[in-house]
Amino acid sequence: MGINVKSIYGGSEAGVVAFSLAITELARACASTAVTVSVNNMICEVIQAVGTEKQKIAYIPKICSGEYYAGGFGLTETVAGSDAAAVQTTAVLDGDEWIINGTKMFISSAEYAGVFVVWAVTDKKAKKGSGISTLLVENGVRGLTIGKSEHKMGQNASATNELIFEDCRVPKDALMGKLNGGFRTAMEELAGGRIGIGSLALGIGLAAIDYATRYAVERKQFDQSITDFQAIQWMIAESYTELEAARLLLLNAAFKKEQNRFFSREASMAKYYATEVAERACYNAIQIMGGYGYSDKYPVERYARDVRITSIYEGTNQIQRMIIARDILSSVK
Repeated sequence: MGINVKSIYGGSEAGVVAFSLAITELARACASTAVTVSVNNMICEVIQAVGTEKQKIAYIPKICSGEYYAGGFGLTETVAGSDAAAVQTTAVLDGDEWIINGTKMFISSAEYAGVFVVWAVTDKKAKKGSGISTLLVENGVRGLTIGKSEHKMGQNASATNELIFEDCRVPKDALMGKLNGGFRTAMEELAGGRIGIGSLALGIGLAAIDYATRYAVERKQFDQSITDFQAIQWMIAESYTELEAARLLLLNAAFKKEQNRFFSREASMAKYYATEVAERACYNAIQIMGGYGYSDKYPVERYARDVRITSIYEGTNQIQRMIIARDILSSVK
């Protein structure tokens, strides 16, 4: 749960490349487990990056050890999805406490989280995105309600909940990082999170095409293995080639992050490409298996459902294209 976290806080210090590889291998078996590990690592990393020493000691070891089953990343709202700067949850300082009001949605592992990193508007007069701060909110605090788990298309072993803040009071020192500097923190952490989601998609895609390929070797039609047909061979070749390219994009982004180099463009490229080709691999796997691929007696239909969300969360692939294009164009002007 703390692959890229310092050992003094309970992490393994294995680095970002190891993180990418681990998420990919976990996702081969269970996407829900992989996304939980990915989000927990992201929570640990954001606390490690901008938290006070007291905050780091209080929360990171509990997530890394499993004392806290999970951490929650409280950014998304009904009006603040792709437009994360449109956050409307507010935090008002009242003496030695922050009073938080608002609602978050689609929060992974919320009902199991020990602590939430929450983004809220602390300066209503500031221009959009400039008056947002980051707060640490413990689960169970008065004024915080965890909504029911969403019924989703896939990744059903990963709980996804609403957070409802109604005059929720947290200590003044729950503020993490600079006052009104939370939006930048969110964007930096999301860039790293994209390596995790891309790696997760890669694992799902590999699991799907691996299963379908093994099936195809045994399946016979017209008195021969279906792998003798060019149509099947091309789907296998296409999927493995694209997934290998995705792996290299992900490891390049992970290596740059590990070296403390600029990696945002690379992370967006890797996330966008990996999730797209992983979905194609899952649908190729279903096609190779025919009617059996559509049956829940075989795992490839689950892989297809699990992979679908990867091109949506952690920034939709349409947003990734915008990030990539803007970064390229800014270097041309």
